[in-house]
Amino acid sequence: MALLEVNNLDVRFALRQGEVHALRDICFSLERGERLGIVGESGAGKSVAAFSLLNLIAKPGFIAGGTVTFDGQVLNRMSERGLRKVRGNRVSMIFQDPMMTLNPVLSIGEQMVECLKAHRRISSKEARRIALDKLQQVQIPSPETRLDQYPHELSGGMRQRIIIAIALLLDPDIIIADEPTTALDVTIQAEIMALLLDLCEQHNVGLILITHDLGVVSQVTQRMLVMYAGRVIEQGPTREIINDPQHPYTQGLINALPQMATPGEKLNQIRGSMPSLSNLPSGCAFHPRCDFINRADGKPRPPAPSRCLNLSNPATAVWRVIWWLKCSKIAV
Repeated sequence: MALLEVNNLDVRFALRQGEVHALRDICFSLERGERLGIVGESGAGKSVAAFSLLNLIAKPGFIAGGTVTFDGQVLNRMSERGLRKVRGNRVSMIFQDPMMTLNPVLSIGEQMVECLKAHRRISSKEARRIALDKLQQVQIPSPETRLDQYPHELSGGMRQRIIIAIALLLDPDIIIADEPTTALDVTIQAEIMALLLDLCEQHNVGLILITHDLGVVSQVTQRMLVMYAGRVIEQGPTREIINDPQHPYTQGLINALPQMATPGEKLNQIRGSMPSLSNLPSGCAFHPRCDFINRADGKPRPPAPSRCLNLSNPATAVWRVIWWLKCSKIAV
């Protein structure tokens, strides 16, 4: 049994005009120490999926169906008290903006000690020792000094290292990183991702990396999910998907990488934008933007090709061809 299993996860938002499906039939698993990437454009449902794993969806959002099972426990059916024992303790999350995560009126040391004492019965002196050790692990210079500093006194890259150190404080089994390098420059991004990868390998920690950057995913993760309009449209080993994408949206994301463009010419891009979840097109949700489609076919929306399936299995090849013919008209 996998450490984390997500089966047919359905998340909705109750709005005045009716319920909006943010996620539909999301299925994936994560083994201990495995690294999984979730990619897609803004609005694809990546962050909603991450928040759903720890049941952090705020109203009017709610989990309408499916299960999130962690180490035999169904998290979306646990009480708030039970979830507090899992959040931060066994499953940690790194959010996009460190300044929104760190408390500006508390020193770094106070925040780290508070986190430790919330989950363990230890003295303040022992908690501070553990906090210092974690700062050293994430290669913070002069860690003793940093413990007594406040978030605004640190650079963006150093704040992100602090967040990673806090995520590692309680030796979690899984770290969920929601676009952890969005606000950083390219050089610092590479350093942070290399650090995160190294720490996960050292401590055998599972990683769920959420990003829109396929280049990062190809270097860091072992498996990946591609999301579009609240659905998983493709999943499997990262190398196989990068080398042989089965969905035109995945191919479009790969073609949009800067290194795929001809020098001196415009970068490749997917035409159009992500559709509104309250007004999804008929058939395949991607067909209005797809270069392989002549027109909308008007047929009911088919299930996602990767729904609860391992796309690396050759036995699914015929099924994928049938799905493709159902949801699109191939230009000839």
